[in-house]
Amino acid sequence: MTVPARVVAGKSQSIPVTERRFFVPFVLITTLFFLWAFGVNLNDILIPHLKKAFGLTDFQSSFIQVAFFGGYFLAAFPAGRVMEGIGYKKGILAGLLLCAVGALLFIPAASSRLYEFFLFALFVMACGQSFLEVAANPYVTILGPPASAERRLNFAQAFNAVGAVLSPLVGRALILGGTEYPPSQIAGMSAAQLDAYRTADANSVKGPYVIMAGIFVVVGVLIQFAHLPDVRDPAAAPDAISVGPSSGSVFSHAHLVRGVIAQFFYVGAQVGVASFVIRYAQFSVPGTPAKMAALYLLFHQSGFMAGRFIGSAMMKKIAAPRLLSLFAAASLLCAMVACLASGLVPVYAVVLIGFFHSIMFPTIFALSIKNLGPLTKRGSSLLVMAIIGGAFFPAIMGRISDASSIQRAFVVPLLCYIFILYFGLSGYKPSDALRMECLPPNKRGALT
Repeated sequence: MTVPARVVAGKSQSIPVTERRFFVPFVLITTLFFLWAFGVNLNDILIPHLKKAFGLTDFQSSFIQVAFFGGYFLAAFPAGRVMEGIGYKKGILAGLLLCAVGALLFIPAASSRLYEFFLFALFVMACGQSFLEVAANPYVTILGPPASAERRLNFAQAFNAVGAVLSPLVGRALILGGTEYPPSQIAGMSAAQLDAYRTADANSVKGPYVIMAGIFVVVGVLIQFAHLPDVRDPAAAPDAISVGPSSGSVFSHAHLVRGVIAQFFYVGAQVGVASFVIRYAQFSVPGTPAKMAALYLLFHQSGFMAGRFIGSAMMKKIAAPRLLSLFAAASLLCAMVACLASGLVPVYAVVLIGFFHSIMFPTIFALSIKNLGPLTKRGSSLLVMAIIGGAFFPAIMGRISDASSIQRAFVVPLLCYIFILYFGLSGYKPSDALRMECLPPNKRGALT
């Protein structure tokens, strides 16, 4: 068994991401991070596709994100409560089942050609992904030494970033591969031709989502027959510090509450910045072609993916809270450049923010649930609910942009980074009382 890192002469010993006995469970759980990236990021393909297929307005097509984020938000806390009773493994299987059902609902939705049916299918799928997030994020942190929990979660989340980059490419090939007619030609179609055209568009989503449902089922079967130790099993707890308090309200742990706020701000900043990369590039450098502006978004997303792997490796030598602080400070600096500078330099700064965003979600998550013990699942659900920040802050940035400019709108993520920086510097620290309760009795004197 691998021994957790200890402080020796002021330096932390190097430790592996996980232990050999947890290798297979870690690989299986990491596949979940890759899978749910497809569910989330295919929405960016569905929005323009279903807008065309149903003749929707921009406002109506935005309901796709409302349904998806709504499913995440509404299912998160119930998921945490359910998993307190059934454990991580059954919670993950329940999430995979809901995801598969939601994906399969795209078949009757496409056949009926009811937009509301598509929204319901997305809602069910998002509920399943909320279960997976609530279970998988904290579960990865216990598959190995507590001292490497943040690094382990960053490494697993790196494959979520890989899926985020690949899913738009796959979606464009499988969903957007049909013939697209200009509005003038569509206006000249007969009722029968228009109906056939829109039916073909609606049916084109069946194949990708059936494949996705099949993958969810296969992964579920593998997890069903794999040995996944549960945190309630003493053998699964690598160190006594993971036992934690056995009672009390989850809201009584101030470091968790601060973590939920930090996660709310982070997700809002991440979605807000990514949503406006193209618009910012075209504002900052007038005349920038749309294809070139889209390349800046690709670079932004690629930096995010690279940062997950690089950040995980950096945590071998840099403590997770310190690295979070450094990345938050760098994001703050980039946002200041975006707000004040002109020309290509601020565009590069906005692109670079993607790299510095990379470690924030998993690191905030791991630090926030540290020492919660039996309350970990409930705390995890609150952190997943904080994803709703992605629905608020982009809208605020949009209103500021409409009233003044997209450049001024970047003051919103700038303010978000200030709180994240505070969390990385000191807000992540549990109270002395909580840390003492989590330590074995023979070690509690060290805190008094």
